[in-house]
Amino acid sequence: MEDIQSSREPRKPSAWLSAIPFITLILLLSATLFVFGSDSLGGPSQIVLLTSTAVCIILGMKFCNVRWSTIEESISEKIRETSVAICILLLIGMLSASWMVSGIVPTLICYGIQIIHPSIFLISACSISAIVSLMTGSSWTTIATIGIALLGIGRALGFEEGWIAGAIISGAYFGDKVSPLSDTTVLASTVSGTPLFQHIRYMMLTTIPTIFISLVIFGIAGIWMGADATQSVNTYTEALAGTFDISAWLLIVPAITAYLIYKKVPTLIVLFSSSIMAIAMAIIFQSHILLGIGGSTDGVMTFETLFRGIITTFATSTSVDTGMPLLNDLVATRGMGGMMNTIWLILCAMIFGGAMTSCGMLKSFLEAVFRRMMHTRLGIVCATVFNGIAMNLMTGDQYISIILSSNMFKDEYTRQGYESRLLSRSTEDSATVVSVLIPWNTCGMTQSTVLGVATLTYLPYTFFCLLSPLMSIIHAAFGWKIKRHKEWIEATEN
Repeated sequence: MEDIQSSREPRKPSAWLSAIPFITLILLLSATLFVFGSDSLGGPSQIVLLTSTAVCIILGMKFCNVRWSTIEESISEKIRETSVAICILLLIGMLSASWMVSGIVPTLICYGIQIIHPSIFLISACSISAIVSLMTGSSWTTIATIGIALLGIGRALGFEEGWIAGAIISGAYFGDKVSPLSDTTVLASTVSGTPLFQHIRYMMLTTIPTIFISLVIFGIAGIWMGADATQSVNTYTEALAGTFDISAWLLIVPAITAYLIYKKVPTLIVLFSSSIMAIAMAIIFQSHILLGIGGSTDGVMTFETLFRGIITTFATSTSVDTGMPLLNDLVATRGMGGMMNTIWLILCAMIFGGAMTSCGMLKSFLEAVFRRMMHTRLGIVCATVFNGIAMNLMTGDQYISIILSSNMFKDEYTRQGYESRLLSRSTEDSATVVSVLIPWNTCGMTQSTVLGVATLTYLPYTFFCLLSPLMSIIHAAFGWKIKRHKEWIEATEN
C-alpha cells in the first residue's frame, strides 16, 4: 500500500472533508463532557482525540493520497516540540507542591488576606485570587480553595454571588495567565515557539490594562455594596497560622525566584532551583509537616522519614490536616504526578494536530473559515481571537483550543513575518480566558460546580475574561509593539 501511495501525488483536501475530523471531535467531546463532566480530562478526552486522529488519517490516506510515513513524521515532530513543555510541567508540579508544604503559599495568603476591608472586598477578592494563582500557577486550585472561602465571606456581606464569583475568577485567571508556573501559559508559549518569559512579558501589554480596568470596576462596586467580614477572615488566617509556621523569612524564596526570572535564567533552572530552595525552607520551618508526610508517628526526625517526606512532596499527592475542610483542600498538593493527565492530553492533542497538519486539513479548514480576514495585521489577530473562542465553543476544552489555534495560525504568522509572541499572546487572550465563560466547557463546568454559581450568572461580572480578547484586538488595531521580522522586511523590500 505504501508503494502504491508513493506513486501518487498528495491532493489538497476540500473544506468539507477537512471539517469531518473536527465535527467528529466536537460530537465525541460533547458526549464525553455530558457523561464524564469535569472528569473528562482524566482519559475520556484523550481517547476522543485519538479517535478523531484515526478518522483524519483514514480520510487523508484514502482521499488525499497522504502516505503513512508522512503522517508519522508529522506526529513525531509535533510531539518533539512539546518535550521541553513536558519537562517544565513536571517541574511545575514539583515547585507548586514544595511552595505549599514549605509554607510559602500559606504565608502569602495570610499576609494578603489581611488587606480585606469592608469597602474593598471585591477588589481584595480579585487581588488575593490573583496572588494565589500567580504563586501556584493554577486558577482551578485557587478557585476551589481560597475562592470558596472568599465566596462565603462575600455572601455573608450581602454581595450578589455573580459579583463575587466574577471577582474571584477574574483574579484567578489573571494569575494563571501570567504565571510561569501555569500549564496553559507554558503550553501557549511552547506550541507557538515563543520563549516562556518573552511570552509573559509581551502579554503584559494587554493583560495589565485589562486587570487594571477590572480592578477599577470591582473597586467602585465594592464601595457601593461593601460591608465587614473581619471575623471570617480572622478564622481563616488563624487556622492557617495554627498549621504552618508563618514567617516573612519564607518570602526570600519568591524574591529570589523573581530575581532569577528578571535575569532571564532558563525556565527549567528557575523552577528546579526554586523547588530546592522551598524544600530547604520546609526542613527549617515546617519539619513537622514533612515528617507527617513521611509517615512519622512520634514526630522524631529520622533520615528515612525526612527523605520520604521530601520525595513524596515532589512526586505525589500530599495532604495536611488544618482542622478546616476548605484549608485542607488548599494545602493539598499533587506533585509531579498531578501533571500526568495534562501531559497525556497534550500528547494526544499533538497527535491529532500532527495528523491534521500532514493531511493538509488544518490549512484547508483555516483558509475556508478565515481566508478573507488574514490579509492585514488587525485581520490575522481578529481571526486568531475569534478562532480561540470558537474552538472553546466547539471542543469544550481550553488545552485543545490553545493547541489547535496555535497550530492553525503558526505558518500564516510566519508567512506574514510577524513574531511568534503575537500569536502566543493572541491565543492566550482568547483561548485561555474565554473557556471559563462557556457552560459546557470543562473550565466553565468546573468553576460553576465548585463555586455553586451558574456560568451565565457570573459571566457578566467576569470582566478580565470578557475584556482580554477585546484588548488584544485594540492593540492590533493600533499596532502597539507589533513588529515584523527584519528578514521578512528585507525580503519584501528587495
